[in-house]
Amino acid sequence: MVDGLRIRIDGVDLPGRACGPDGGTRSYTNIHVAVQRRDRPGELLDPQPGDAVSASWTLECTVTGTDVRGPYVQGRPGGRFVHLSWGTVDDSAAFGMFRRAKLMLDAVPADVLDTAVREGLLVGRLRLTDGRGNPLCARVVPPHIAWTAGRG
Repeated sequence: MVDGLRIRIDGVDLPGRACGPDGGTRSYTNIHVAVQRRDRPGELLDPQPGDAVSASWTLECTVTGTDVRGPYVQGRPGGRFVHLSWGTVDDSAAFGMFRRAKLMLDAVPADVLDTAVREGLLVGRLRLTDGRGNPLCARVVPPHIAWTAGRG
């Protein structure tokens, strides 16, 4: 059985338009964050400035059993995720990615995913700033993201 599902990612507490240096890494300015399309790292969904009050993206997906798929869902069955790409935007509006966060869909509690499939909406809410005040990166699982089901 294939069901339609919308995934909404709600990001709060963004880090600002600049970060670094941190531990010898370079500084970045005019930071933005967006959802990266599967197999097309240069194709980004709705880049948001790093100093926005919040950022939200809605992804159209399908679900077969517990396998979530869609144009913005990456990885293999059992290891699916959504990439949030952090980058700088230059004067020509070109996005230069410098870090990513992997929102792990296999970490969604089974009961939440079941309800989301029935109701049509899975919501992931997370803080987009790490403990050092920089853009959140690496593998993101609960408790760093809260997954809930809603009516789509």
